[in-house]
Amino acid sequence: MNLFAEIRSLVLASLQHMQAQGNLPHGLSFDSVTVEPPRDLTHGDMATNAAMVLAKPSRNKPRDIADKLAALLAADGRVESVDVAGPGFLNLRLSPKVWSDVLGAILVDPIGFGRAGTGAGIKVNVEYVSANPTGPLHVGHTRGAVFGDALASLLDFAGYDVTREYYINDGGAQVDVLARSVYLRYLEAHGQEVAFEDGTYPGDYLIDVGQALKAKVGESYIGKDEQVWLSDVREFSTHAMMDLIRADLLSLGVKMDVFYSEKSLYGTGRIEAAIGNLKDKGLIYQGVLDPPKGKKPDDWEPRQQTLFKSTDHGDDVDRPVQKSDGSWTYFAPDIAYHYDKVTRGFDQLIDVFGADHGGYVKRMKAAVSALSDGKTSLDIKLTQLVRLYKNGEPFKMSKRAGTFVTLRDVVEQVGADATRFVMLTRKNDAPLDFDFDKVMEQTKENPVFYVQYAHARISSVMRKAEAAGIVVDDATLYGADLASLVDCAELTLVTKLAEFPRLIEISARSNEPHRIAFYLYDLASDLHALWNKGNDDASLRFIQEGNHATSQAKIALIRATAVVISSGLGILGITPAQEMR
Repeated sequence: MNLFAEIRSLVLASLQHMQAQGNLPHGLSFDSVTVEPPRDLTHGDMATNAAMVLAKPSRNKPRDIADKLAALLAADGRVESVDVAGPGFLNLRLSPKVWSDVLGAILVDPIGFGRAGTGAGIKVNVEYVSANPTGPLHVGHTRGAVFGDALASLLDFAGYDVTREYYINDGGAQVDVLARSVYLRYLEAHGQEVAFEDGTYPGDYLIDVGQALKAKVGESYIGKDEQVWLSDVREFSTHAMMDLIRADLLSLGVKMDVFYSEKSLYGTGRIEAAIGNLKDKGLIYQGVLDPPKGKKPDDWEPRQQTLFKSTDHGDDVDRPVQKSDGSWTYFAPDIAYHYDKVTRGFDQLIDVFGADHGGYVKRMKAAVSALSDGKTSLDIKLTQLVRLYKNGEPFKMSKRAGTFVTLRDVVEQVGADATRFVMLTRKNDAPLDFDFDKVMEQTKENPVFYVQYAHARISSVMRKAEAAGIVVDDATLYGADLASLVDCAELTLVTKLAEFPRLIEISARSNEPHRIAFYLYDLASDLHALWNKGNDDASLRFIQEGNHATSQAKIALIRATAVVISSGLGILGITPAQEMR
């Protein structure tokens, strides 16, 4: 049940009736007509901009449209009153039965409430994390992992066919550096003194890998030239690092459907096939790029290269895909990888990148547009930096990692649930401060505690009700007399619950899972406000001693609230709390 969609359908039907009566011209587009919560909740339950957005194209005064539309809307049984505000905004108040129906819809289908058909039949690939397999995941990866995983769950909840994917960057020179670093740990495991020069990975996490390599090959690589062992150690090290990364992700509750190897693109004809596709479309040519804007580097010289005419698909400049020596640029395998996604039949692609990859956005969008003939969309979400604080100071580096704070450091400090929620308390493209002390506080200022506490409070009431002999299964609560819920704090909670399906639809279409976290905080606030009001007014308490019928109506309200909190937290990958310690 999407109440906002239902009322919007009523508005559109009324507008069509006005067209049939000659009060509006035919051929008008209603796409920009919205129905949403009013900015000031004292003005009503819902507001529509219909008269405002249709005035100019219909050559009517907004007020004239509003007055006629208001009369039609007021004739519907779901609408209690309609007020025309200002130049032509319409504020609607809905009948009490509408709100009872909202609670009923939640109780009759707790699993399904809020699930949308928005993504029905649409295949979407969400690629996230995709860190180089050279070490444990750091806090920046943590934010991308949480954002990508929550987004995938949100899209799944909204009806999309979602594939979660990790692109293993195992085709570049950094994996050779990893292999050399592991080789040093291998020598160390044999009792040799080693020195980690600049450009190697000195983190303690490679000690175990070096020992594992020793256990596998014994002394066979000692004293041998690099060409003897590099390929084998590279593969061994990559597998070891990916096992570590999978364990890191699992500690955060992240499970991928696909791990796709960049290395699999080389020597298999896949890069050549992708570039060939672009060439067949006249988008590959031999040329010389202009020097970088601004001061020309001293070592710059014009070089003939193989270029992708990405400017034909919205990029600022054309991009090299093959160097003058015949080797591929870094961009070429990225093109091939996305071509593979296109050929796998995805309708939409979403890439979650770190903020340092902002320069890749236009070129990747151009590539996907060209490869799919504009049929496959690509949305690239950039996650900004996370600043860690503890005891009022920046959090110290991780000795085990060598150079950064790891995902495991964060999860071990505060737990996966708190980590995930806090990572979604800011929009992905805004910097985020993660204060370990605040995350552990049991106050309203700690959003994850505040939301979990709301769910735990409801669970406590449910247990007490059962102990008092009150029947509180969903079927019984569905049959309760919900018309007795008339206090403004109760109705505020119901109207917030009614927003959930609309929120899911908007969040999924905009690829913004942080909206769920914001909503849950507001919903929890409304629940706590009602709870606190009940401390002063006994008639608002959820369990009314000696009156099971009234208790069931009030419990139906908070049970519905618990359902929506649980669904929202499920999208964020968080387990609802049954009690708080």
